[in-house]
Amino acid sequence: MSDHNHDHDHNHDHSHNHSHGHGHAEGAAGQSRKTKLPTADHIIAVVSGKGGVGKSTVASNLALALKALGSRVGYADLDIYGPSAPLMLGVAGQPRPADSKSDMISPLKAHGIEVMSMGFFLDDNAPVVWRGPMAMSATKQFLRGVAWGKVDYLVVDLPPGTGDIPLTLAQEVPLDGAVVVTTPQDVALADVERSVAMLHKINVPVLGVVQNMAGFVCPKCGNVDELFGTREASETAEKLGLRLLAEIPIDPAIGVAGDNGTPIVESAPGHPVSRVFADLAVEVQKAIERRSAESDAPEPVEIVHDKEHQLVRITWSDSATTVYRSEGLRGWCPCAACQGHSGSLTFVKAEPAVLVGAEGVGRYAVRFMWEDGHDTGMYSYDYLRGLADAEECKPDDATES
Repeated sequence: MSDHNHDHDHNHDHSHNHSHGHGHAEGAAGQSRKTKLPTADHIIAVVSGKGGVGKSTVASNLALALKALGSRVGYADLDIYGPSAPLMLGVAGQPRPADSKSDMISPLKAHGIEVMSMGFFLDDNAPVVWRGPMAMSATKQFLRGVAWGKVDYLVVDLPPGTGDIPLTLAQEVPLDGAVVVTTPQDVALADVERSVAMLHKINVPVLGVVQNMAGFVCPKCGNVDELFGTREASETAEKLGLRLLAEIPIDPAIGVAGDNGTPIVESAPGHPVSRVFADLAVEVQKAIERRSAESDAPEPVEIVHDKEHQLVRITWSDSATTVYRSEGLRGWCPCAACQGHSGSLTFVKAEPAVLVGAEGVGRYAVRFMWEDGHDTGMYSYDYLRGLADAEECKPDDATES
């Protein structure tokens, strides 16, 4: 093969080399380059595209539902513009230094989980007006300046939208995944689509979607009133190209429990909504396990773009090598924009299929960037490995040699 144009990344901790067809398409650093928090086995971000969709309610109940499954859980309330953990978890006080030898601070505890919130450092009525750099500094402090005990899951409640804090979080630590909270409203779906796009851009795996406020169940007659639209939760997940994790109805008991400082999962574990949150916790655990299983499978250690022949050669951690025609890779792009929402994959011819870059997404997929700006396809390792046998991807004998 001639004129290989690629960069070498000498960090061998499950890193991915970037492939640059034109020498100028540098992507965000892969998650493998970040240092894990030594005290947290898994970090889960709970995000929403806009405020008012019940993100913090979902995050706090998810944390307690994970605890109820026997996990050790930490809860980081990074919604610095509207911290809710002190009220919803019924915990207050000033965090104290962990010891006299470091600058670490100890989290507070509530309902058997460790909690840190910006609300612990604010007066009840003090507004938070922070510039971006200050918000980013607080995010780093909450991650690495808190003496979290050894936890199985650190649940992070992020501010709504696509601002500095989620970007900083994704740059600081390798996230195991994000749970996206939305409602049946069309405007909420439009907002969350932007959040999902942001998560993909910063290489955060999206575990799935929770549709909150999915109808009000009358406590007297049982009728369902669709207060916020009638879009089915499965339709929401399909439009976003995500797995549906849970569908949570509106129930006054949820708000009452949160206002009383004991979320419904803890105050009424037998309540139907509590069972929904319990199922959500199980689904999140399964999603994390799937990601872990994928990360244990063979993964790319080098991606080389042969610009002259428009071939992509991938060397895997088990020493196997696979070779693909660029147009084949592009045509089998698995993203919803290319494939629609039918649930089946088909080859979609796109010309010209000129590759300009590739980067790892977590430790489960590769994202390819194309000259026409298309970059939303997340090729899981298993899918990518299998594509080597697709007729459209197989190189001609003459070009492979």
